[in-house]
Amino acid sequence: MEAKHIILSNTNVLIRVTSADVAYVSSDGSYSCMMLTDGRRHTFSFNLSAFEKQLETQLGVSAQTFIRLGKSLIINSEYIYCINVPAQELTMSCPDTKKLFVLNASHEALKSLKQLIENNLKSRRLI
Repeated sequence: MEAKHIILSNTNVLIRVTSADVAYVSSDGSYSCMMLTDGRRHTFSFNLSAFEKQLETQLGVSAQTFIRLGKSLIINSEYIYCINVPAQELTMSCPDTKKLFVLNASHEALKSLKQLIENNLKSRRLI
């Protein structure tokens, strides 16, 4: 299967990465900060909603790998390692680069994410 690329551009910079290279995207006011699995970070002058639309437009069905988590995060669900609801922490693990990212998210958002994953597992059971 061919890797899908995301192309994002600002006034002076164009970034082209595969969707698998994106660990998460966080909101910084009216800016979006994309964190790559190798630790590189790129800031764009558009908000998280615009970033989300870019993912959907460019990746189509493959954009479902990315999950909007509250108002401030879009995560690559392939890298979810640990959801700690009481601590309000989400740990992302990128096996190829051995990087761990610990993100803060609301209790409600993490509880919903945990439930989504659990329900997905239940729906795959045959018995």
